[in-house]
Amino acid sequence: MAESLYYRTAAELSRALESKELSSEEIVRSVIERTRAVDDKVSAFISFDEGDALERARASDRRRAEGKALGPLDGIPVGIKDVLAVEGQPLTCASRMLGKFVSPYDATAIARLKAAGAVPWGRLNMDEFAMGSSTENSSVKTTSNPWNTDCIPGGSSGGSAACVAAGEAPISLGSDTGGSIRQPAALCGVVGMKPTYGLVSRYGLVAFASSLDQIGPFAHTVEDAAILLQAVAGHDDRDSSSYRTDIPDYRKELSSRKGPWKLGIPKEYFGEGLDPEVARAIEAAIDFYRGEGCEIVDVSLPHTEHAVGVYYIIATAEASSNLARYDGVRYSHRSAEATDAIDLYFKSRAEGFGPEVKRRVILGTYVLSSGYYDAYYLKAQKVRTLIRRDFLQAYEKVDALLTPTTPSPAFRKGEKTDDPLQMYLSDIFTISANLAGIPGISIPCGFSESGLPIGLQILGQPFQEADLFAIARRFEQAHDYHTRHPSL
Repeated sequence: MAESLYYRTAAELSRALESKELSSEEIVRSVIERTRAVDDKVSAFISFDEGDALERARASDRRRAEGKALGPLDGIPVGIKDVLAVEGQPLTCASRMLGKFVSPYDATAIARLKAAGAVPWGRLNMDEFAMGSSTENSSVKTTSNPWNTDCIPGGSSGGSAACVAAGEAPISLGSDTGGSIRQPAALCGVVGMKPTYGLVSRYGLVAFASSLDQIGPFAHTVEDAAILLQAVAGHDDRDSSSYRTDIPDYRKELSSRKGPWKLGIPKEYFGEGLDPEVARAIEAAIDFYRGEGCEIVDVSLPHTEHAVGVYYIIATAEASSNLARYDGVRYSHRSAEATDAIDLYFKSRAEGFGPEVKRRVILGTYVLSSGYYDAYYLKAQKVRTLIRRDFLQAYEKVDALLTPTTPSPAFRKGEKTDDPLQMYLSDIFTISANLAGIPGISIPCGFSESGLPIGLQILGQPFQEADLFAIARRFEQAHDYHTRHPSL
């Protein structure tokens, strides 16, 4: 199998399908072959169903032969984070709690992918119930960073980022609660995008923190991310937080939006704790935009220092509530040692949840408990409002913000597992966007001296994803970082 096939972008593959240079079956067989060749090193997948993928590929080829292609994604394989429901496929969230669960229905995002003719490909590894920043909290396996398999790929969507970086799928879907798309995208050298909260339906996404969770794309290029977002975005009556808004043609807007833009540099993102190699790469990216005629403006987001604390109150509180449904009675892990109903709850949850999930459920239960609700949860919600206000005030002066995605390149496996606070700080630059509900994208912008990718984060105005894509594309077109691939 030629590298030119398994590392082709979704847009390139789509053009090859249109011209009949390739069939969908050939493309799907290539990712199956690539996955079998390298996934023992990467461990991006929890499971995959070759038969189902090939059947869908053949159906796509029949449609194209009849002149009935469903769009640019028809016949393209898409990796799926194991937190999204795909009918008839396992839905484990990388947890023992759901180890034997098979989804009886499709998430809205998956239904829309299927309606576009895309081929859902495999179940991708993640931190258990999306709680983590390194994919070391999976109950199944630890995913490796394809650029250095001794390092973590980021999290919680580590499998979704690693599979694209390793050529095991051209594009994939993940979820982002505090940076879980953008952070692993940066660490694995791919594009990762968190849309505005409410743009993509959360129906069929296993809930971690319902007011923060959002589904988004991973890809090699901004164009591919735009194509994938186009397929899954839009209002859904089954999600009460889904927002009614017109969805532009993101791909077409890439070429029509030329800039130059007014770009803000928030000083709070460039202080203590930022790795010098990351700082240099981000400064070079800022200089590039300045050279392109963009006006660079210093801005302040004064409540940024409270973001991590606010996030770990709100997210854990919502997790505590959402995970109460896993009680051993209905569809989750059921302890064989229980002697009565109360014992069943205790033992099933003790056996089913891993250490990080337990830690967050306990924290969340505490901040919601009588006597502490006002002191912690209510106060955190008030500060969250101030964080969002900071962004909206900054957007009165600028079109978007440029920041690092992560404080450092990927760290080694096990380096931070004994220090939860240091692990939580891995998301320090991404958390605020979830609290504010704004969109953000991470694109490759350099490499460390040791050869690990570095990501540039661009934060945009609510529901202005088209601008965000165009700004990111300007940098991408002038650099070759997105064309480099790891040796596996």
